[in-house]
Amino acid sequence: MTIKRLFIFLLLLIVSTSLQAQRFNKKGVYDDLRHGQWEAALLVQGSGGTEIEGESGSSIDIDDSFGWGFNIGWNMNANWNFSYKFTMNKPDYLAVIVPEGIEGEDPVPREVDYQLDKYSHAFNATWHWFKGPITPFLQAGIGYTTIDSGIPSQPPQTGCWYDPWWGYICDTFWKTYDTGDFAYNLGLGIRWDVNGALFLRGSYNREFFKVDSGSLDFDTITLDMGLMF
Repeated sequence: MTIKRLFIFLLLLIVSTSLQAQRFNKKGVYDDLRHGQWEAALLVQGSGGTEIEGESGSSIDIDDSFGWGFNIGWNMNANWNFSYKFTMNKPDYLAVIVPEGIEGEDPVPREVDYQLDKYSHAFNATWHWFKGPITPFLQAGIGYTTIDSGIPSQPPQTGCWYDPWWGYICDTFWKTYDTGDFAYNLGLGIRWDVNGALFLRGSYNREFFKVDSGSLDFDTITLDMGLMF
């Protein structure tokens, strides 16, 4: 199932569940379960592909991918939640690099087919529509995202040292081309507080991330399972 199909499925689920939640929440059995509670959750995330066009025909095309992460938050009351979220994934990508040509000759593009590392840190504010256990929500946040191309930016360097546990060790290190900057996200989703401890959450977010040659915007589908305490 593609990321786009997951998004459509989640959107339909949010709409239909929201209508049922209004009826269920009228019972008031589990109102204010979240009020004043801390929470922690593990998550899986599907990230849609994106692409960007650079100068002189250069480009990068990033594939769909799946990653993981965790979320730690505090419910100020039944409506407002403030949280920190960490996610990471390793999508494949195809980069077209156009070297500076020799005068009088056309440059020959080079293709790089590799895998990058993406790490995102976000501080989010979430507003829940209902106080009951089943509720849609809106979310917005700001954070910092880093992307590592995995391509060495200089020759490798080898170093040796004495370790108190493992003895004499030698290893090779190399720096890679990477970038990092502030990012922000907007999203919506649905939450179900199963009881006073366990909760499930599904959401769609768009992450806006600027790079030197433009903007890389990632559409993500996230599924959380967590505990309140």
